[in-house]
Amino acid sequence: MATLRIAQVPEADRLLSADPLALLLGMLYDQQFPMERAFAGPYVLAQRLGITSLDATALAALDPETLTAAMATTPVVHRYPKAMAERTQAVCHVLVASYDGSAAALWDTAPTGAELLKRLNALPGFGKQKAQIFVALLGKQLGVRPPGWEEAAGAYAEDGSFRSVADVTGPEALEKVRAFKKEQKAAAKA
Repeated sequence: MATLRIAQVPEADRLLSADPLALLLGMLYDQQFPMERAFAGPYVLAQRLGITSLDATALAALDPETLTAAMATTPVVHRYPKAMAERTQAVCHVLVASYDGSAAALWDTAPTGAELLKRLNALPGFGKQKAQIFVALLGKQLGVRPPGWEEAAGAYAEDGSFRSVADVTGPEALEKVRAFKKEQKAAAKA
């Protein structure tokens, strides 16, 4: 098992490394919120719910107000706790309906990178870019490499790049990714 260092909090990173649903939800939360806090979110959520691992079936069935309250408690799991609580449950509903409640089955059963990208892109809260980044994260850091995964991930699969969370392996890499994103924003404004 690979040890991820995305959240920059040892306990949160251990959960991301051991719990596929936590990793998937961290990617879901990585939107308009600092990357490391987004990926620490599943750990914070599990702590608030009093559980040690996340279960898609249980989260899908959880009272929406209970989930929203857990996400909204300060410090918040995400800056939009109600919307992310709804998306969390929507993703979990898809996992229960299509993958027997297993986030890992989403990628473990994908015969090709294109199919993996298609599956991720179909999840609530995942667009093409987020799906490509997650394919790259799975391939680069977890060794999930169905045929064509690099093409599916696009530029995010490039070796030695620091474009996204797929490239975060510690504090130094996180800073390089931040610098890349800052450069991209400045170029877009120019």
